Amino acid sequence: MSEKLTPDGGLRAWLVVFAFGFVNSWGIFQAYYEENLLHHLSPSTMSGYALVYLPALATGRLFDLGYFKIPCFAASCVLVACTFLTAECTQYWQFFLAQGLGVGVCSGIIFSPTLVILSQWFSKRRGLALSLGAIGTSCGSTMFPVAAQRLIPLIGFKWTVRIFGFILMATLGTANILLERRLPPRDVRGGLFNLETFRNKAYTTYCISGIMIVLGLYTELTYISVSAVAIGVSKDFSFYIIAIANAVSVFGRLLAGLMADKFGALNVMVPYTVLSGIMTLAWPFATNESQLIAIAAIYGFSYGGYVSLYSAPAVAMGKMEDAGRRVGMFMTLIAFGGVAGPPISGAIRTATGGFVEAGYYAGGVIIFAVMLLILARYLHLGRLWGKF
Repeated sequence: MSEKLTPDGGLRAWLVVFAFGFVNSWGIFQAYYEENLLHHLSPSTMSGYALVYLPALATGRLFDLGYFKIPCFAASCVLVACTFLTAECTQYWQFFLAQGLGVGVCSGIIFSPTLVILSQWFSKRRGLALSLGAIGTSCGSTMFPVAAQRLIPLIGFKWTVRIFGFILMATLGTANILLERRLPPRDVRGGLFNLETFRNKAYTTYCISGIMIVLGLYTELTYISVSAVAIGVSKDFSFYIIAIANAVSVFGRLLAGLMADKFGALNVMVPYTVLSGIMTLAWPFATNESQLIAIAAIYGFSYGGYVSLYSAPAVAMGKMEDAGRRVGMFMTLIAFGGVAGPPISGAIRTATGGFVEAGYYAGGVIIFAVMLLILARYLHLGRLWGKF
């Protein structure tokens, strides 16, 4: 893949993943919902929205067959419509359908093929390209919480969400115009869910590790704003905790991408993910604002490294013409961890009355999954160490 194509791939990816900052900013709405609209429900009930990975199985296969533009445009239209509908919601089932199901699934329809498009445009600098694209997510994830904190007291929740809808209309419209695949489609045998792929022990182990990592990874990001209020941080400042984590993750994503091109994506993901697990264990023990800011910043840095690179090993474990299905299967499988993780943590928090046990659960699962990452590298390379 020619490096002369690098600016096109990077720009197009940056524009589309910028829109996904909205999805990653659930924590800001979690705190607002708990304190205002849905105070009678438990956090574990409100967190079951993480459906952004589920459509990847279908959209990855469709991408390999040449269908991208129409699904991407349709999903963009529905995503914007669901954002405006979120402004009218007052009950849990309404938020789940509009923001959880609608926004989550439509984001997933766009997200998975975009990762493969990036991989088509880059080879030697794929890690940097993926991390630059993921920086768009961090920018959006930083902007939306800060904007929400400023706008909700001034114009109310409804008009704040409507403004977000107009922003998404502009960013997704631009992305639909600019995103283009580089390689022609190929009808690779195997159907929608190719079980033959799982004969690759490295790929199977990598999928299991992904499920377990995502099972614990989103706990801190989902509940840190709520836990901040619980230890006495002002409600006004608690909204900025998510923004701090996502802002620092810009540096984590960029450094991870640069290192991945030199040392291998999975080799970089291992220490980043270990650090995420440690910060998840430490987060409930923060007793003041300064400690919470430090933990959020380190967590954001490490979390950004993993999520910006997790598609790269899946792409590398087979041929490019089948990359859409392979990445799609991986993302659909880890969706089960994303759907179950925050509710499990929320249920643990409700049962115990605090976040310590939830941190033990989430952090422990992440660190155990790192051992599976190392095993996947060994199975792929046939040796304990090497660039991968």
